[in-house]
Amino acid sequence: MARMHSKGKGASGSSRPNSGNPPEWSEMDKKVIEELIVNMAKEGHSTAMIGMTLRDQHAVPDVRLATGERISQILERNGISPKYPEDMMNLMRRALGLIDHLNSNSKDLHNRRQLELCESKIRRLADYYKGSGKLDNDWQYKRDQLRLMVE
Repeated sequence: MARMHSKGKGASGSSRPNSGNPPEWSEMDKKVIEELIVNMAKEGHSTAMIGMTLRDQHAVPDVRLATGERISQILERNGISPKYPEDMMNLMRRALGLIDHLNSNSKDLHNRRQLELCESKIRRLADYYKGSGKLDNDWQYKRDQLRLMVE
């Protein structure tokens, strides 16, 4: 698939094997995996970091195959889900970094354009999450309140 804001055509890479059950060498119990996920979330790790830690240190190649649920669904069921979805929070952190950079480098036109593109992605993503019910319908992206939302 093509990139949204650049001329690139995308990057090729390896894909996961298509299977419906976890591998035999992964002998983790469903309850143990859920406990690990909940403990790491309480420590402040993101869902992506939890997945990488489970893959690299606990030999769980795919949480969804092992438990039947995604990491975010397990966190929602246990009442630990974050206020904003992870991809949106990453974009807001990026926008905040660009804003801080532009405060000290006001003539940096390239980064000003990147800030506009990043904010555009945030607004589009917000529309999607409002439609799916993960964000309040009256939520709006405001540049002056961004620091409060991220911290």
